[in-house]
Amino acid sequence: MPDSRNKHTHNQIKTGLSLKTLQRAFLKLKEAIFTNKVLLNGLLLVASLLFSLSLFAQDQVIRIGGDVNYPPYEFLNSQGEPDGYNTELTLAIAEVMGMKVEFVFDSWSSVRQQLDNQEIDILQGMVYSDSRAKTLSFSPSHALINQSIFTRKGLPLISNLNHFEGQGLVVQDQGIMHDYLVENKVNAELILVKTHADALRLVASGANDYALVANLPGLYLGKELALSNLRSITQPYGTQRYGYAALQKNENLIAKFSEGMAILKNTGRQQEIYDKWLGPLSNQGPDWKLIGQFTLIVSSLLLLFLGGSLIWNRMLSKEVLKRTQRLELQQQQLIQADKMASLGVLVSGVAHEINNPCSLMLLNIPAIQEVHRDLEEILEDHYQKEGEFYLAGIEYSLMRDELPKMLNDMMAGSQRISRIVDDLRDFGRQENIELTEHVDINQLVSTSYRLIEQTVRNYSDNVSIKFEDKLPTFLGSAQRIEQVIINLILNAAQSLTSREKSIDIRTYMDRSKGLLVLEIKDEGCGIAIENLKRLEDPFFTTKRDQGGTGLGLSISSNIVSEHGGQLSFQSVLKKGTTVTLTLPIFNLKANQKAHA
Repeated sequence: MPDSRNKHTHNQIKTGLSLKTLQRAFLKLKEAIFTNKVLLNGLLLVASLLFSLSLFAQDQVIRIGGDVNYPPYEFLNSQGEPDGYNTELTLAIAEVMGMKVEFVFDSWSSVRQQLDNQEIDILQGMVYSDSRAKTLSFSPSHALINQSIFTRKGLPLISNLNHFEGQGLVVQDQGIMHDYLVENKVNAELILVKTHADALRLVASGANDYALVANLPGLYLGKELALSNLRSITQPYGTQRYGYAALQKNENLIAKFSEGMAILKNTGRQQEIYDKWLGPLSNQGPDWKLIGQFTLIVSSLLLLFLGGSLIWNRMLSKEVLKRTQRLELQQQQLIQADKMASLGVLVSGVAHEINNPCSLMLLNIPAIQEVHRDLEEILEDHYQKEGEFYLAGIEYSLMRDELPKMLNDMMAGSQRISRIVDDLRDFGRQENIELTEHVDINQLVSTSYRLIEQTVRNYSDNVSIKFEDKLPTFLGSAQRIEQVIINLILNAAQSLTSREKSIDIRTYMDRSKGLLVLEIKDEGCGIAIENLKRLEDPFFTTKRDQGGTGLGLSISSNIVSEHGGQLSFQSVLKKGTTVTLTLPIFNLKANQKAHA
């Protein structure tokens, strides 16, 4: 092949200024300045030098390397001139960037060697790889390359490069796949050729069975050379980036080409050049783009239909689940109402049985206290005269102080039993469910706490109750709000992790909103953020393993809503929870029921 560096050039412009001329100008300037000879001559030399440097910079020619036979990217046409996608793209970049270029086309191994020897400045098409990037700088890719295995029709299919162990495989000398096979130590017998056309001819003639070359140039050359017995069987390697490459010392040159390519992309010129050279080849065979678009539309419609069906089914499932939960809640509420009715009957009977002996104690203990007061003088006189004596086996000196306390405790205990029995009887009574009572919130909290005081004391030693005085009453059902208060206090107690943790209960009036407020604050385990919104959902509970049904707060919320009030929760995990119950002084719903 003739010397391509002399023969295959394009747009080459010779410059009349050489480096020797510049050197001579510098020497004359130096001599003029340091010998203090004619200052005017020195200034003229400086001006001449700057002008010469400007001409040199403008007339500098960039030498572009390319593969002599790598269609449709770069090749020599029938007139022996550089042509192809890469070539036209380079000329367009040179035009917009004001650069002068000279093309040097030769075998790929030769132009790579010339690049390493700095005989050319840049390659207009080279596949990127990490190993190449160690010594070369790459521009953004202006095309994508796929490598394919070409063979004759009828030969076995080989899809993995490792299957070529011991077999012959034709590749381009110093091409990207040559680099890859060497770096990855693929134990194939490599047959190196200068061009892709040489590789395909070897396979078509039967001299070798397989060639690994770029897919698009392989198809182009196979058609151009009429190699009808070849076929592309697989692409064993992923898509590769293809762009300009230069030595790392020429990064500024790469930057200029990258900038020029960006301008062409933004103006649409690069796409026009791409479509001219690569579009027709990529459109050969079935119109996969059109097929893909049709498939996408059909798939989208199917997905839309399926998605709509899934959404509809899910909505139906949710609605069925909601109705099922409502029915289950109503069933549980009926069961609870039946239990409460049964409890009312049971409590009434038990209260009657307990009240009889309790009334007897309340009647007899005052009489015994009177008897003790009458005996105190006699017993004390006997003690002073006769000395120590025993009552029920205990020294009189101890009993005279303890006996009055014992009688007082018995009286207080009997009164407490009587109050608890009355509270239980009121709590279990279900016949009055009309929201027509004028209820004192302070009295209701006191009554509720007395019923569960002993249970709460099992969880905490620090319970405080603070009432704001002279609170107005609200219209509603004392028994039903009492049920809510008991549930809230028990929940607070059960959340505590030790007896040292506290529960604070207080009532007050929010006069700006006209609301009675009951606040129950605990130092318990708290509630996770994701569970706060679900507290009032039927059957949601965090105490399922402890036998919780998840109905307590749901029923309580319904009761409070019936009274025109609201339950709200604030909680910090591992720090505690604050529950706020608000009730209106004037309940419109209750008033409507009362006058219905």
